[in-house]
Amino acid sequence: MLKDSSGRSFWWSLLLVIVLMSIFAFIAYNYFGVRPSVGVDGTGEISLPPGFVIETYADDLGNSLVSYPGPDPGPRMLLQQNGVVYVSIPNRNLVAVLPDRDGDKRADEVGVFISGLNYPHGLDYSDGWFYIAEEDQVIRVRDDDGDLVADANSTEILIDDIPGGGHSTRTVKVNGSSLYLSIGSSCNVCYEEDERRAAITKCDIDGSNCSVFATGLRNSVGMVFHPETGELYATDNGRDWLGDDLPPDEINLVEEGNDYGWPVCYSDNVRDTEFDTSISDENVCENKTPSLVDLQAHSAPLGLVFYEGDTFPEEYLGDLFVCYHGSWNREEPTGYKIVNIDMDTLVVNDFATDWLDDNGTVIGRPVDVIVAEDGSLLVSDDNAGKVYRIYYAG
Repeated sequence: MLKDSSGRSFWWSLLLVIVLMSIFAFIAYNYFGVRPSVGVDGTGEISLPPGFVIETYADDLGNSLVSYPGPDPGPRMLLQQNGVVYVSIPNRNLVAVLPDRDGDKRADEVGVFISGLNYPHGLDYSDGWFYIAEEDQVIRVRDDDGDLVADANSTEILIDDIPGGGHSTRTVKVNGSSLYLSIGSSCNVCYEEDERRAAITKCDIDGSNCSVFATGLRNSVGMVFHPETGELYATDNGRDWLGDDLPPDEINLVEEGNDYGWPVCYSDNVRDTEFDTSISDENVCENKTPSLVDLQAHSAPLGLVFYEGDTFPEEYLGDLFVCYHGSWNREEPTGYKIVNIDMDTLVVNDFATDWLDDNGTVIGRPVDVIVAEDGSLLVSDDNAGKVYRIYYAG
């Protein structure tokens, strides 16, 4: 581009880039509800109930200067096994490992457990195997020598025909001898050709004998089994473009054979009158399964976990903690926090807030939450590129 000694071409190109970036920022801020992100630690800004503390467990995991729709470039789904934390980083096509060898409650380093994957997202562990859901397949690997690197030649491909595109994150969970795979929809709202989309599929643990377990789940990024009942709970992100407050995002109790409504119905079997106006059956939602808990629309609930640790105050025992990744198409942004749900009353309470500050600046976007072996919570943030540790010190 530097074609003459005056450098005119360079400066005109630079000016064009600045203008285009300014236009994008204006559209994002005013139309999509997206806010700029800033490169600060952020933990000092987070509000928590009295006695709780948040610290950075690991950073430099990839971060985004701008908050935009969908996954950001940083860490996503978490797993702890034998005291070691693992986290998927889809945009880097790898799973990172975060050892804490000196026991100071902070990762000593960021290692690579396995790389060369295709947008890895969901993680789980069972009987010596690490299960990883990529965009187009589910694999499992081993680390029998304990060097925190997946053993060479241990990779087994369990499912290799997952449809791509659309909602591209895949979540895998193992429960007993079964494997559960969540695949989001290919669109905002439509009828799917592949029955595995907007659904959860159940397979044998080796990836065989797969069948659709539950349908009508537009994008269930987070799945968790209740530690006592074994019941499956999942978040679900509702469709866009029905306004700031519709449809609500959801927590669902997912049971085999049930249809949770999307794309025709949402919430407590409410008809989506904006989609497929040719439907004349007034009772079309009658046989759908209503949501268990409705959440503020466009909060983007992702990871969730039941608290079964022994270091939080007793009132939190059994609560469901849920990460809100945050809105992108809402005039007044919402989300950017962690809530806890009392499973007896189903009341939703703010727990960790203010990743979106009073000026509308995004300092982080929580993705996944797990209960660590020491009873604290570990939280991933794909916008700031961090993993946080929340513990009770009261």
